[in-house]
Amino acid sequence: MTQPAEIQPKVSLAQSSPTVGTFRERDGALEWSGRQETVRVEPWGPDAVRVRARLGGPVLEGLPGALLDEAPATSSSVKIEEGRGRLTVGALTVDIDAEGLIRFLRTDDSTELLAEERAHFWWPGPRLYTAVGNGHHRLEQRFAAYEGEKLYGLGQHQHGRLDQKGLVLDLVQRNAEVGIPVLTSSRGYTLLWNNPAIGRVELAHNGTRWVADSARQIDYWITAGAPADAQRRYSAATGRTPMLPEWAAGFWQCKLRYRTQGELLAVAREYKRRGLPLDVIVCDFFHWTHLGEWKFDPKEWPDPAAMVRELDELGVKLVVSVWPSVSPLSENHPVMEQRGYFIGTQYGPLAHADWPDKEVASTVQVAFYDATNPDAREFVWSKVRDNYLRPYGITAFWLDACEPELKPGFPENLRYWAGPGLEVGNLYPVENARTFHEGLLAEGESEVVTLNRSAWAGSQRYGAALWSGDIGTDFATLRRQIAAGLNTALSGIPWWNTDIGGFHGGDPDDPAYREVMVRWFQFGALSPLMRLHGFREPGMPLGPEMTGGPNEVWSYGEEAGAIMEQYLRLRERLKPYVLKVMREAHEEGLPVMRPLFLEFPGDQAAWQIDDAYLFGRDLLVAPVLTAGATARTAYLPAGARWTDAWTGATYEGGTTVTVDAPLERIPLFLRDGAELPIAG
Repeated sequence: MTQPAEIQPKVSLAQSSPTVGTFRERDGALEWSGRQETVRVEPWGPDAVRVRARLGGPVLEGLPGALLDEAPATSSSVKIEEGRGRLTVGALTVDIDAEGLIRFLRTDDSTELLAEERAHFWWPGPRLYTAVGNGHHRLEQRFAAYEGEKLYGLGQHQHGRLDQKGLVLDLVQRNAEVGIPVLTSSRGYTLLWNNPAIGRVELAHNGTRWVADSARQIDYWITAGAPADAQRRYSAATGRTPMLPEWAAGFWQCKLRYRTQGELLAVAREYKRRGLPLDVIVCDFFHWTHLGEWKFDPKEWPDPAAMVRELDELGVKLVVSVWPSVSPLSENHPVMEQRGYFIGTQYGPLAHADWPDKEVASTVQVAFYDATNPDAREFVWSKVRDNYLRPYGITAFWLDACEPELKPGFPENLRYWAGPGLEVGNLYPVENARTFHEGLLAEGESEVVTLNRSAWAGSQRYGAALWSGDIGTDFATLRRQIAAGLNTALSGIPWWNTDIGGFHGGDPDDPAYREVMVRWFQFGALSPLMRLHGFREPGMPLGPEMTGGPNEVWSYGEEAGAIMEQYLRLRERLKPYVLKVMREAHEEGLPVMRPLFLEFPGDQAAWQIDDAYLFGRDLLVAPVLTAGATARTAYLPAGARWTDAWTGATYEGGTTVTVDAPLERIPLFLRDGAELPIAG
C-alpha cells in the first residue's frame, strides 16, 4: 500500500531541502522513502521491530549481523494515513512522520520510549551517511537523551560503572574490553545495534549517537518491556545459550601455566588426595609443537591418552587452550596461506602480531585464521578434531586471544572473507566460537562449552563462555568486575567468569594478596563459572619455557587455604541450584548473574546498586570489596523478605542493612524463604 500522491503533509522549512517521503506497506513491514533514502521497519519477534536504513537504494539483505536468519513469529499491524506511518507489534508502536523521523512508543498509552533526534535544525538529520567509498559510509544514528535515564549493557568493560550513561565506548574488541552493542534502558526498552562494524556509542546528556566507521546500512533492533522480558526477547532474536553441562558448573583449576603432563596430573592428584572438589583442569598455551599446529608437544606431553584416562578416572574434565594464530614455523602455515585461510591486510603482509614460538630465539610474525571464512573454519576444526578430539576424546576448549589479538590493533588494515575490517571486525569472536560449536555437533557431541576472551552479540548461541581478560590483582580491580559481569549478563552472555585472584601477578606469600584472593575466591564461588587462574609471582618472561608461581588453593597458607576449601564445598553444594539457573538461561534467556533491578524493576533504588547482585532469582550476593573489612552494608530490594543465609536473621526489603563479614564470610541473603545449602 503506497501513500496517495496528493497527500502532502506540512514540513519544517527550517530543514535543508525539506522532504515529504512516501510510505508503503510491504510484506508486513512499513517503509518510508525520501531523498534517495529507504527506511524499513518490520516486526522481529513479540514487542520488537528491526529497523534498517540505507542511502541509495533498497535495504540490503544478508549482511553480517547478530540476529538469527528467521525472526520469531509475531502478529503486527501497519497503518498509513495523514502523512504518517505506524507499525504496532504488541507493546511497541513505531511512528514515522512525513520527513522520516522515527519515534518508538508504548502501545498502551502512546508515551515515548525513544525517539530519533536531529543533529541540527538545518542539517544533518538523525541519520547521517558520509561516503567513504565503494558504497560504504560512515554511519551515524542519533537518538534523544532523557533526564534520569539509566543505560546498561554494552558488553564487558573495566571502567567499573554499571550505569553507562555519560560514557563514550568504542565498539571494538580488545583484551578485557568486549564490545557487545546491546543497551538496556531504565525507560523500558532494549536496543541492539545490529552491526559488527568498528565504531562507538556516545551516551551523552544531550543525546545518544551510534557510529559505524564504515558500513553499508543502518541496522538495529528494539524491544519494549521490563528488563527481564527484554532479555527473553533479545535472546530469542539472537539465539539462546545451550544447556550448561554439569561438569562445567563446578570448580575449574588453572594457572599460567602447567608446562608438562606430569605437572598437570600432579595437581589433579593432589586435589583428589585432599578430598577437594575439582571438576575441570586447564592445559594452557605453549603446550603445542608450534603455534598454529594445534597439537601436543610430545616432549612435554608424551602420552595425552593416558593423561585423559587418568583425569576421567578422577572425575576431572580437561580443557585445552587453542589460539587462532599461526606461526610461520607451523606446518599448516604454507597451505593456509596458499588457500587464503588467513585474515588478509589492505596494506602489507599477512602478519598481524609478533609472538614467541618454539625453536626460535626471537619472536615471529604470526597470522590469524579467518574465522569468517567457512572453509577456514572447517580446516582449523579438522586439525583440532584430529589432534585432540578423535585420539584423546578432548571436547572442551579455551579460545584465547580471539579478539583477534592484533599488534598493533588496526582493524582498518584487515580484510576478512566476510568484508573489510572496519565493516565486520567485531564478528571475529562469534565466528571463532562457531568453528568449535559446529565442529563438535558434527562429531555427535551434544555438550559445547568454550572459554573465550572476547565475544560479540550472539556468541552465546555457540556455547561461548566469556571471561574478563587479563586484569589486575587488587581490590580495586575486583570491585570493577561486579559491574563488568552484570553488564555482560545484560548483553546476552550468561556464562561469564573472572580469573579468580586476577591475572597480572599476585604473590601467594603476601598476606595482603592472600586477603584479595580469599575475597575474590568467595566471589568466584558465586559467579556463573568458578575458575581459578592467574600469572602468579615469581613470573618469567613471555616464551615457551615460561610458568608462574603456584596457584592452587593450598598455595596461599593455612588460613586462606582453609577458607577457600570451604567455598569449594559451598559451590559443590550449590551445583543443583546453579544448574537450575543455567536452565533458565537456556530456556528463557535470563542471565545467571542479575542486577537487582532485573528482578525488582519497580524499586528505583535497585537501579543504582553496582556492588551486589542476584545469583539467579533466590540468592543475593554482596561481595566484600575492600581490604580489612569485617562488615558489609548491603541494600535489600523492596518487594521481598530477605534472610541472612549465615545467621538466619530476617529483613524486610527496601532497607539497607549492615552485617558481619569476617574474612571467612561473604554476605548472602535468601529471598522469600528460599532454602539453599549455604551453611552446610
